[in-house]
Amino acid sequence: MLFLLKKYIGALLMPLPLLLIIGLIGLILLWCTRWQKSGKTLVSASLLFILLLGLQPVSDNLLAPIEGKYNQRYELITPNPPENVHYIVVLGGGFTYNPDWSPSSNLLNNSLPRVTEGVRLYLKYPGSKLIFTGGKANNPISSAEVAAQVAQSLGVPAEDTIALTEPKDTQEEAFEVEKIIGKEPFLLVTSANHLPRAITMFTSRGMQPLPAPANQLVITSAINPWEKYIPSSYYFGHSERAWYELIGTIWWHLKPDNTQVLEQPLLTPESIDAE
Repeated sequence: MLFLLKKYIGALLMPLPLLLIIGLIGLILLWCTRWQKSGKTLVSASLLFILLLGLQPVSDNLLAPIEGKYNQRYELITPNPPENVHYIVVLGGGFTYNPDWSPSSNLLNNSLPRVTEGVRLYLKYPGSKLIFTGGKANNPISSAEVAAQVAQSLGVPAEDTIALTEPKDTQEEAFEVEKIIGKEPFLLVTSANHLPRAITMFTSRGMQPLPAPANQLVITSAINPWEKYIPSSYYFGHSERAWYELIGTIWWHLKPDNTQVLEQPLLTPESIDAE
């Protein structure tokens, strides 16, 4: 129930729904009340913010402080990379499941770049295991299983993938991953803008994640002038990611860590194979 409440409230607080609600209130004031000035102000403000948040200079400046040093690949932010990596953890994201689609089409938004980066790092470290996380939501199989299917379709052997199907958010992902790898160093693959919050959640449990960012969004290279100064839903999405991470951080500080009372014995690769 708490999870669903978080998702519904969080969705309504995202920039587009929130600004549309503000604009709708303004229209109601304009058409149905005498509060004409207030109505004009709300409608104008909602349209102005939708315009501004869709501009590349605005959206990327909002997102840049969050991505920070993670706006580059793993090799460039790890000065002394380990010679051997046993586990690569790929956090879940948006997904659906249609068995008639190609496997990669079932990974939505930020999920596919995470999985492809995980596969790239898996090839860099032969003998490693790919751990995918994420629950089912309303689908017949979980986000973790869909991601594992995509990795396998790209050539990763099934025995080198582990799907953790229970976690519903990053806090629960950290808890479930810890049961497998304990305090051993590992690569943590997630979106660059999600990494600061994810790293904090994993290290708060005493774990040793090495950041492996994927899906960098903030553009620092040259782009065409019309791409910078004409509003776009693509860049509006960058503003949404900045706002999403702010809400997620606030929620993490407010939410009790229920995993602390669910401690279970550490799982080993041998016990996973036995299952």
